Amino acid sequence: MPLEFTTSYLKDSLSLFRYYKSLSERAMAQVSDEDLFTTLDGESNSIAIVVKHMAGNMLSRWTDFLTSDGEKPTRNRDSEFVDPPTTRESLLKLWNGSWDVLLGALEPLNDADLDRTVKIRGEAHSVMQAINRQLAHYAYHSGQIVLLAKHLSHNRWQSLTIPRNRSTEFNSRVQTGEASQR
Repeated sequence: MPLEFTTSYLKDSLSLFRYYKSLSERAMAQVSDEDLFTTLDGESNSIAIVVKHMAGNMLSRWTDFLTSDGEKPTRNRDSEFVDPPTTRESLLKLWNGSWDVLLGALEPLNDADLDRTVKIRGEAHSVMQAINRQLAHYAYHSGQIVLLAKHLSHNRWQSLTIPRNRSTEFNSRVQTGEASQR
């Protein structure tokens, strides 16, 4: 993803959210349907469970973002860690629907909104703090998805960023303007 120079916090935040969405999707595309539901052990989550949890979080946090608490009374967080959708298609439908809610909440905002107060679990956050909190949360889970996909793909894995032992080549491309760092 090419880095666009910007001094807009909102524009950069949206770009980062989209980056982590894309990173996760490119990782999920590299695993079999069966592997989406594979756990490494009894205490770990499958990619599908991580997606279900992220979707539940997004739907809670970003629905009526400016006007209601980000922890909706209808959310059952514990249920996000069991019984994920059973097909890739239904999992991606849940994934994309939750990202649509997030993007739909953030895209209309402007710089004046950053100082507004929103609540998450009854705690006051500036809009900027709420965005930072969720950006960090989704980056964390995106990393889990990538790690699981890479592990499950074994030798079929195609790097999502700079491939191993290719940093020098990448740096040369950056210097000549042929590559992006983000």
